[in-house]
Parts: sequence; structure tokens; C-alpha cells
Amino acid sequence: MPRAVREQQMMDAAVRTFGQRGYRAASMDEIAELAGVSKPLVYLYLNSKEELFSACIRREAKSLVEAVRAGVEPGLPADRQLWSGLRAFFTHTAENPDGWAVLHRQARSHGEPFVSEVVVMRDEIVAFVTGLIGAAAREAHSDPALADRDVAGLAQALVGAAESLAGWANDTPGVSAKEAAATLMNFAWAGLENLMHARPWQPPTA
Repeated sequence: MPRAVREQQMMDAAVRTFGQRGYRAASMDEIAELAGVSKPLVYLYLNSKEELFSACIRREAKSLVEAVRAGVEPGLPADRQLWSGLRAFFTHTAENPDGWAVLHRQARSHGEPFVSEVVVMRDEIVAFVTGLIGAAAREAHSDPALADRDVAGLAQALVGAAESLAGWANDTPGVSAKEAAATLMNFAWAGLENLMHARPWQPPTA
């Protein structure tokens, strides 16, 4: 078997083991057995447990970012672009629950260097969503009504909500990717649409 194929086979086993057992509880013996190879071969290809986990984070992060980008069709109205991006995000996390567990739960809870790997992925998604919200503002106004800081804050809030909702949807039987995306769209778009048309909520005066 070619090295690249064997390596991906071991990575698949590692993602499944880390996602279901957790980083600390997972053992290289389990990963090797699931992959159908010897433990020395895992070490030969992927060095250490830490390096293997980092490689899993990078692979799953790259796959998620590519899925979200591919899900958005340029040229559609702003709400359709956001909807298709959310559908792609929740579809990917639902179809790859172990990968999402690695990114959302395991990597974030075991410090460096794992947290930094996830931050890179999150920053890329936030930047992409920032572009979508900025495009929506330009669509609603020939001169954008939202300041760059507001757009950046909204993107952070939307991505954070999507991350939490994906974890809940994967843990809740019967919740489909479409339902999760619709839940967030209903929560977010009503507010975003008002902002796009200069109807922001204002805190009460003292």
C-alpha cells in the first residue's frame, strides 16, 4: 500500500479514537489496532502521539474550511450565501462528528500547541464570514452602513454560535444539519437584516 494511503488510514483511525475516547485516554495501541497496523509503524509514519494529534487537527480543520468555502456560491443574494455556508458547515460537522469533536472539544481543552492549530482554522472561517457580512452590507447600501469593527464583531458572534450549535446538534438525536442551519439563520438573519437596513436595536437610555 502506498505510504500516503497508509498514512491517511492511520489518520482516520486516530481521528476516530481521539474523537470518541479523548486525547488523554486514547492510546497509540488502540489507534494502531483500529488502523490494522503495528504500533511501531504508527510511530514511524507519524512520530509521536502529540504530533499525530496535531496532524489530525490540521487535516480536519482544512477539510472543514474547504467544505464551507465550497458551499457558498458567489453571486447569490447575501442571505442565500449565508444560508448555504451554514448548511455546508453543519452538514460537514454532522457527517464528521469525530473530526468535529477533535476540533471543538479535544484540541481546545489540552492547551498548546493544539489550541493554536484550532485558532488558525477559526480565524480563517471568521475572515470568510466577515467577507459575507460585509458583502451583505454593501448589497443593502451603496455605501456600507456598518463599520468594519461592527462587521468583525458580528462575524465572531456568528461563528461562535455555529460552533456551539454544531456540538449541540451532534449530541441531540434527530437534529439534522438543515434544522441546525435554519435555527441559526432564524436567530441571526432577522437581526442582521435590520442592521443592513439601518434599524439597529438600541439599549434603553438611563
